Amino acid sequence: MTVNRGMQQMAGTSTSLSTRLRSMWGFAKKEQLPPERRLSKDAVTALIIHSCFQFGASMSGLFLNLYLWRLTQDLTVNGIYNIVVFLLTPPTFALGGWLSKRRDRMVTYRLGIVLIALFYLMVVIAQEQVAQYYIMFAIFNGIAAGLYWTGYLVIQYDVSTDANRIRFLAINMVVFNSAGLAGPALAGFIIQRSEGLQGYIFIFMLAFIMFVIAAIVSFRIPMVRSHHKAYYLKFMGLVMSKNRQWLKALYSFLVLGLFQGIMLFLPNIMLFQTVGREDWVGYLGVFFSSLTVATGYVISRMAQKEHVRKYVMLSTTGVVIGSALLLVQMEFWSVAVFMILFSICNPLAVNTLTSYYYRLIGTLPLKGQLRVESVVMRELFLNVGRVVSITLLIWLAADLESAWMPIVLFTMAGLQYVLVLLIKEKQEAVKES
Repeated sequence: MTVNRGMQQMAGTSTSLSTRLRSMWGFAKKEQLPPERRLSKDAVTALIIHSCFQFGASMSGLFLNLYLWRLTQDLTVNGIYNIVVFLLTPPTFALGGWLSKRRDRMVTYRLGIVLIALFYLMVVIAQEQVAQYYIMFAIFNGIAAGLYWTGYLVIQYDVSTDANRIRFLAINMVVFNSAGLAGPALAGFIIQRSEGLQGYIFIFMLAFIMFVIAAIVSFRIPMVRSHHKAYYLKFMGLVMSKNRQWLKALYSFLVLGLFQGIMLFLPNIMLFQTVGREDWVGYLGVFFSSLTVATGYVISRMAQKEHVRKYVMLSTTGVVIGSALLLVQMEFWSVAVFMILFSICNPLAVNTLTSYYYRLIGTLPLKGQLRVESVVMRELFLNVGRVVSITLLIWLAADLESAWMPIVLFTMAGLQYVLVLLIKEKQEAVKES
């Protein structure tokens, strides 16, 4: 009897805890969220696919740049690799946009996942020769990533609405980074306990498997037949001249790219230089991702679309303070504090700008039919910023010992304040025409 009573109490406690956790996310009781803010079945499926993708990417992408660094000990190689990727991404976005319009965004999306899987399979086969043919691998990666993100960014728009988009993007950020929590730790653990660079190869093979799983799950989202197959990319210049606020939003992604370009590959190299071990880079990656998850959760519960400028200002101030510490000293403590502030602040800026941009798409002609073209243009401006910042970094700071490296980082962080000038907060600026 006592045992049964104890079992019942444990079951009751477990049920109570589960109910509380589900209630926190607004899934347990319908009154937790109004109907218009709830996520659709396709939205949930998209989050599952993206989590599979991120688990693989967090293992492989985190250490791919570090793998190149270990093979070459040359920051210029990493810089050129990323420049090639970012240069190829916009034209691939344009191609993916055309394919999405002619066929369906799921065709583009699945093709991107399959190509990314093949990319890491090729890395496994080539092994150390990746450093010799890094330009070719960068081209392949740029094409694969461009197709994947074209499809996914359009899907984000399709499965969400103006009423629940901030919440969807915030939960997407939580899921994305939660899936990335285990990846870096597992990758670092395996790499540290493997001989030479064999641990990297094993991790890339695991990533290949995860991308295959993501491709299979993607078939749960149905294709949508549409009679609107015209591709209006060549008219986007005219649209920019007619809608100045949308043009300013595109400029905001160029400015965001100036900082993002460096931050997509430099932090892990800086961490490795200060701690000297891949497993600690992975464990620290888990910690930083957990901060991003916490930030995403807070955004999903509290963020309001009316406070765009306030959120961007707070985010920029945080990363500027963190990058200023690197001007004082490039040691573990300063790199760690900078990454903590970046992990907390960056999600706020990215989530806010993305939601703001999606709302502006509704102000364009043809009532949302330009969503694919809008995603292509967003990626063009974003990658121009990335290429400019990485080129500047290579030109001024060819190695990690250069005094120019923290200066470039601080300058790009400070330029994020320009975003405040490019954003119009008033609701009438983003209501559908």
